[in-house]
Amino acid sequence: MRARMRNQQSKNTGPEVLLRRALHARGLRFRIHQPVVPGTRRQIDIVFGPSKVAVDVRGCYWHGHPHEFAAYDRRVNLDYWGPKIDGNRERDADTEARLEASGWRVIVVWECDDLSEVVDRIALAVDERRPQKIVSRDRVPAERQPFAQPEVAGTAPTVPTRDPLDVRHAEPNP
Repeated sequence: MRARMRNQQSKNTGPEVLLRRALHARGLRFRIHQPVVPGTRRQIDIVFGPSKVAVDVRGCYWHGHPHEFAAYDRRVNLDYWGPKIDGNRERDADTEARLEASGWRVIVVWECDDLSEVVDRIALAVDERRPQKIVSRDRVPAERQPFAQPEVAGTAPTVPTRDPLDVRHAEPNP
């Protein structure tokens, strides 16, 4: 049992890798295993920094998912497994609370969840929370702004003339 526990991966698990591949195929970019939990050394599996979305991929057995916990009959070493799974649940709840308190949206993904539904849920959360880029005409270089004649105070506004550099409206050569 000890060798089995030692060989259990904590990063890059099968469900985590499948989810990352599906998110990447959807065009989403992210960071992995980032220490964003305030006041701890804990790392989050998938992080969308600008959107402040944290995705925690959990194994049903190790994190005590209700369907797995009820279905699996632990017959050996019950004094160990009960507190172990309870401790994992408490740590997960603490991690979620810390992240939410610092403005993060936490999405918990269980290994038994449907992959396409999870990807849709994550994409929606990232899109909703993504900072909007504001483009102002003031920030556009003068050579790229539409051509217009300056208005003189006290006169009627002039009709803008065509930009001589704009090739979209160029007259065809005979």
